[in-house]
Amino acid sequence: MVFKKQDKFNKLLSDIAINLKEGAMYFADYKLNNISDLKIFSEKMKEYETKGDTLVHETIKELNNAFITPIEREDILHLAMAMDDVLDGFEQTADLFEMYSIINADEYMLKFVEAIQQSAVEIEKSVELLSSKKLLKIRDHAIKIKDLESKCDGVLRQSIKHLFSVEKDPIRIIQKKEIYENLEEIADSCQTVANAFETIIMKNA
Repeated sequence: MVFKKQDKFNKLLSDIAINLKEGAMYFADYKLNNISDLKIFSEKMKEYETKGDTLVHETIKELNNAFITPIEREDILHLAMAMDDVLDGFEQTADLFEMYSIINADEYMLKFVEAIQQSAVEIEKSVELLSSKKLLKIRDHAIKIKDLESKCDGVLRQSIKHLFSVEKDPIRIIQKKEIYENLEEIADSCQTVANAFETIIMKNA
C-alpha cells in the first residue's frame, strides 16, 4: 500500500512540494533593481518558508492522529522536513542578500540558482509519482537531483577560486563566500530529499 488518490498525506506532501517549487521559482525570477527590492524579496521568501512550516506542522499532527499510514511514519516525516529544509535555505540566503545589500547576482550565483530551481522541479515531479504509486519512476528524478548537487559542488569550487583571484575587498570576500556556501547547502538539502525518496523506493517498491 502506498498512497490512495486523495490520501491526506499525499495532499500534504504535494502542497509542500508545490510551495517549495513556487518559492524556488520566485527566488530565481525576482529581479533585484535597487536596495528597496531586497526587503520585498526577503519578506516574500519568509512567506514561503512560513507556509512550508505550517504544512510540516500539519503533517506531524496528522501523523500523530493516524492509526495507519500509507508508508512508514518516519519516512513521511523525513521527506516533509527535508523539503522544508530546502525552503529554509532559500529564506536564509534571501536574508543574506538583504543584510549585505547585494542586488547584482554574479554568474556563479546564477548557476547555483538554476541548478536548485531544476532540483525543485524534480522534487515536485517525484512527489506526484509517489502519490500515483509509480515508485520506480522516482529514481530517475532522484538521480537528476544528485547530478545537480554534484554540479553545484563544482560551481562552489570555481566561485571561491574566482572570488579570491579578483575581489580585493576582504569584507566583500566574506559576504560573497557565505552566499556561495549557503547556495551550495541548499543543493545539499535537495540531495537529502532525493535520498529520502530512495529510502521510500527501497522499502515500498
